[in-house]
Amino acid sequence: MISKRTTRMSSFIVMDVLERASEMEQNGENIIHLEVGEPDFDTPACIKAAAILALEEGFTHYTHSLGLLELREAICEYYFKTYKVAVDPDQIVVTSGSSPAIFMIFAALLEKDDEVIISDPHYACYPNFIEFVDGIPVRIPVYEDDGFQYRPDSIKEKINSRTKAVFINSPSNPTGNLLSPERMQAIADFKPYVVSDEIYHGLVYEGQEHSILEYTEKAFVLNGFSKLYAMTGLRLGYLIAPKKFIRPIQKVQQNFFIAANSMIQKAGIAALQHAEADVKQMKKIYNQRRIFMIKRLKDIGFGITKEPTGAFYVFANARHLSQNSYALAFDILEKARVGVAPGIDFGENGEGYLRFSYANSQENIAKGMDRLESYLNKLK
Repeated sequence: MISKRTTRMSSFIVMDVLERASEMEQNGENIIHLEVGEPDFDTPACIKAAAILALEEGFTHYTHSLGLLELREAICEYYFKTYKVAVDPDQIVVTSGSSPAIFMIFAALLEKDDEVIISDPHYACYPNFIEFVDGIPVRIPVYEDDGFQYRPDSIKEKINSRTKAVFINSPSNPTGNLLSPERMQAIADFKPYVVSDEIYHGLVYEGQEHSILEYTEKAFVLNGFSKLYAMTGLRLGYLIAPKKFIRPIQKVQQNFFIAANSMIQKAGIAALQHAEADVKQMKKIYNQRRIFMIKRLKDIGFGITKEPTGAFYVFANARHLSQNSYALAFDILEKARVGVAPGIDFGENGEGYLRFSYANSQENIAKGMDRLESYLNKLK
C-alpha cells in the first residue's frame, strides 16, 4: 500500500505546466516560459569562481551539520547590515535550499493536529510541508483589493490553543506583494510563533521589505540564495530560529540531510560579500520587466488592482475569462504556446487568477504578451 501522506499530497501544478511545455518543445514547439519562478540570469562570476576554487582545493567533504561557521557569521553580518537585527551564528542552520528548512522547522515545532495559519493564496507547497508532519494548515483568505495582505483581525479569529505558528511570506509568491510594517507588527504581537519566508528579500522595487526579526525574537526565518543570487540549481538556503530549537532542528538535519553542500557554502560566502553589484544590476532589469509586464497585462484586459512591488511575479485577475484557472492555463499553453501558472495552484482563493513570472528576458516577455493578446482576441 502507498502511504496516505503521499497519496493526499497535491502535485505542484506549475511543474505540471512546465513538464507539458517541455514535451511540446521536444516536438518542435516554441514555448515562452512565464510559469516558472526561476531567475534567467547566469550566476554571478564571483560566486562561480568561489565554487570552482573550493572544488579545486578539495573542499568536497562533510561540513558541520549547522553549516560552515564562516558562512553563518556572514549571514549574521548581512542581517545586521540590512535590518539592524542581531543574530547569533548558533541560531542558524545552513540547508540545501529553503525547502528542507521549511520541513525541519515544522518537524521540530509541530505535534499531530497542531495548526499553522497560512494565507490563501499562498506558495503552493506550504500546506504539504505542514500536513507531512501531521499538522493542519488553517487557510485565511487574502484579497486583491487589499494587496493580498493578511488582515490581523482575521488571524486573531483563527488562533486557538492548537495554533503553533502564523506563516508569512513578504514579498509573496504568488502575488509579489509586501506586508506593511504595521501588519507585521500586529502579527508579531500574537501569541504563536511567526514563520517568515524571506526568500524574495532583496527583490523589492518600491517600498521596503522587513524581516520579522525587526518585530519579534519569537520567530523562524527562512531564506536562501536561489532567487536573489540566481543560484537555484546550487541548492543553498538557511534558517534562523530561537536557540532552544536549534538542537532539535540539528538532529533532523543530521539524520535526513547530514549537511549542506560544502563547496556551495563557500560560494554562499562570496555571494554575501562580493555580489552586491551583480544583484543591483539584476534588480534593475527585473524592475524594467515588471513595469513592462504590468502595463501589457492591463492593456489586454487583466485585472491588477494593487501593482506588485517585489519578487518577480504578477498575480493577475482572469475571472472575466474563466473560473477554471487550471483549464485556462493549459489552454493558453496549447493554443498560445505561453506557459503560465494557474491560480488554483496557490489555494482556493487564487482560483480565477493567473501568475505570470518576469524571470525571463524582456524580449521573450514581449513575445509572450503578443501571443497572449492574439489568444484573447480569438476568444472574443
